[in-house]
Amino acid sequence: MSRTLRRGMLGGVLAAVVTATVGVLVAAAPTPAPAVTANAGTGTGYLHTDGNRIVDATGATVRITGINWFGMETDNKTFHGLWSTNPWRNQIDTMARLGYNTLRVPYSNDALKPGATASGINDFVNPDLVGLSPLQILDRVIEYAGGKGMRIILDRHRPSAGGQSALWYTPAVSEQTWIDDWKMLARRYAGNTTVIGADLHNEPHAEGTNPNATGACWGCGVPARDWRLAAERAGNAILGVQPNWLIFVEGVSCPSGGLSNVWDGDPSNDEDCGWWGGNLSKAGEFPVRLTVPNRLVYSPHEYATSVYEQAWFDAPDFPANLPGIWDRYWGYLYKQNIAPIMMGEFGSTLADPRDKVWLERLMAYTGTGVNGMSFTYWSWNPNSGDTGGIALDDWTTINTTKQAILQPYLIAPVGGGPSPTPTGGPSSPPPGGGCTVVYRTTNTWQGGFQGELTVTNTGGAAVNPWRVTWSWPSGVTVASGWNATVTQSGGTVTAAAPTWTPSLGVGASVTIGFTANGPTSTPSAVALNGAAC
Repeated sequence: MSRTLRRGMLGGVLAAVVTATVGVLVAAAPTPAPAVTANAGTGTGYLHTDGNRIVDATGATVRITGINWFGMETDNKTFHGLWSTNPWRNQIDTMARLGYNTLRVPYSNDALKPGATASGINDFVNPDLVGLSPLQILDRVIEYAGGKGMRIILDRHRPSAGGQSALWYTPAVSEQTWIDDWKMLARRYAGNTTVIGADLHNEPHAEGTNPNATGACWGCGVPARDWRLAAERAGNAILGVQPNWLIFVEGVSCPSGGLSNVWDGDPSNDEDCGWWGGNLSKAGEFPVRLTVPNRLVYSPHEYATSVYEQAWFDAPDFPANLPGIWDRYWGYLYKQNIAPIMMGEFGSTLADPRDKVWLERLMAYTGTGVNGMSFTYWSWNPNSGDTGGIALDDWTTINTTKQAILQPYLIAPVGGGPSPTPTGGPSSPPPGGGCTVVYRTTNTWQGGFQGELTVTNTGGAAVNPWRVTWSWPSGVTVASGWNATVTQSGGTVTAAAPTWTPSLGVGASVTIGFTANGPTSTPSAVALNGAAC
């Protein structure tokens, strides 16, 4: 049935309509996820901070270049897109191969309740998720992503599936529940270095007007509204259970916590307000104080006109004015070596030409290479109404315009990243060798089946563009494919490289997924650009 997802911003509402066939599943008893050790692409062991850097257990600098995969915060209580024809593992494969080394996972406290059930899952495509609770599905995603060298940031996005809140608590979800649930998650994933930290509460923001401001403030000293103080209470409680986690703290919208009001009570002093969660202008004066040192990461949000027409987009000096705005709201924390920055959300449909300029300037502002600011793009999901996603509506095809802007700034996880930059030229067999292949049937049904073919280039040079072929017996035909353009002529199937990753480097692998009509069959005579596997 139709679901509507809403995320509010200052002066605007971000809405997304999610349409899916929803089936209620029976939740099984929760079991802890196994520990997974992250690989070198995102560092070794747990992460901590050093000035404005995020570093791993060896002291090496790590740059988080991730993506948001939402849904666990909605009525579905699990990742969106599980209703599609693209299996969940293949979606993570694609994220990793494109260069996203971290998943930021939004959730609501409703998804953590005993007896919570996940819905909107295509059980033909994802039979291994049937009957699992939301937390058990999260366990599976963490385990698989960790095996690819990716990291996970958990994001308390909403108190309930019904919508966001200005404060970290509501009449139905107390501050103590918020903290207790965080401590439960910290215990659940203790020892699992794939899970690196807690984004405490999504987009604290202003409500009301002075003198009766009721929204989240920063540094105002009112315990029920001061987000800085609440972040300290929750962050320190989590670190008391799991001292190795990073604590990600977002900003507010208006430091006083009220719309169109002032910081110091002087009506002549107009307050500087920005995006929900995006205003960290008071964090330098009123820093978050954690009991475990080197665990604090500030995490602003930043959006473009497709979310809301902020005044600075129409300024005469746009886009030259943008770096100064970012400096004022949050960039100074990084530039002054106070703390790392990890932009937790940013995105746009790019429908307005200004938004493309904004995204290009924003990425340049974060810097290049491992020493740049960290980020998680919003979002993988195509069903975010204000931004769209990196995935298009089939949850398989990629928005190449967005990906091309982000690609130079992505640092891939080990085992899942993009191949070396294409050099052009005709398709040719891999020099000095061939390929290896692993095939598995992932699902079967009457009259059809689904499979994954993983091909590794064992030659002496990159193959550009790559092309995999195989044979099937009579009566077996391709129905759909992903991670490649899959076609069939007679008994021969061809999987051609997608435009976003045309090159398959030495030692690199590609997993081609497909559904087929006919009796369950194993591909034969598999070849990479004509070289037999």
